[in-house]
Amino acid sequence: MSYCSKVVSCGAYLPQRVMTNVEMSSMVETDDSWIEKRTGIKQRHIAAEGEFTSDLGFAAAKSALVAASLRPDSIDLIVCATSTPDETFPATATRIQHRLGIRGGAAFDVQAVCSGFIYALSVADNFVRCGQAKRVLVVAAETFSRILDWSDRSTCVLFGDGAGAVVLESIASNGADKQRGVLSTHIYSDGDHHDSLYVDGGPGSTRTTGFLRMRGREVFKHAVTRMAEAIDTALEANALTPGDIDWMVPHQANIRIIEAMAKRLNLSMDQVVVTIDKHANTSAASIPLALYSGVSDGRIKEGDVLLLEAMGGGFTWGSTLLRW
Repeated sequence: MSYCSKVVSCGAYLPQRVMTNVEMSSMVETDDSWIEKRTGIKQRHIAAEGEFTSDLGFAAAKSALVAASLRPDSIDLIVCATSTPDETFPATATRIQHRLGIRGGAAFDVQAVCSGFIYALSVADNFVRCGQAKRVLVVAAETFSRILDWSDRSTCVLFGDGAGAVVLESIASNGADKQRGVLSTHIYSDGDHHDSLYVDGGPGSTRTTGFLRMRGREVFKHAVTRMAEAIDTALEANALTPGDIDWMVPHQANIRIIEAMAKRLNLSMDQVVVTIDKHANTSAASIPLALYSGVSDGRIKEGDVLLLEAMGGGFTWGSTLLRW
């Protein structure tokens, strides 16, 4: 028997503190209109002192389990996407596993920066397809505020903290054209572009956390090209066209990138879930947070075809097609 994975629920968590662009302008040389015009961002959420990535991830995971009416002990695998773990080790996923009271199965982290959720979803989907997991909790949680240089206006205005989660469930694949579930995932990387987006520290190099550094123009240029390639691959793999897409749920890095991808696919912006104005760039957490927004307000409905796409440091990038 062959299997596929169905997304049965999603959850989210955002820290209580909201930092507006106006507040940001009191910290660095910038202003509200400059930030919003160039990025689409109006505000971001910032984790409280003592509030860790695992805390955010746990809250999002619990939200997803409640939405699916599932007990934590029904989960046999947790995959957590994060670039801001609580500690160098152990994996943040194991902290979430402990908080949920799960004593069996496995838990580990995936690190692909802003593409982390796509990577984690790909890993989870393949565990289900090969019969090694029946129910998987995919969590993406970030506290990017901890790795920002708050004197660098080119980066500190762009990011925020948050977490999202989905529950994947194994179902028998019946080969039906309209079967719900993950249709395919496609992930890529190219290490040649390290210097365009990275953190200038780490335990194996500087023994410090370091700060995020970015060449914005380089990232923008490659993001549009690479994500377009990943989208084309996903559509071709499933014999679909852009006209078959009901919703694009993109990584929330920059409104200009999002608009460029929608235009390329001939999608109305009314078919795109946008949360960058409220959340800023929450790295790996941005797609599941946007997914939660679209599902919870009723826009995304059963049977809709969703396109997820992202690009992050590394460079890493990828796409996912799923039928909700």
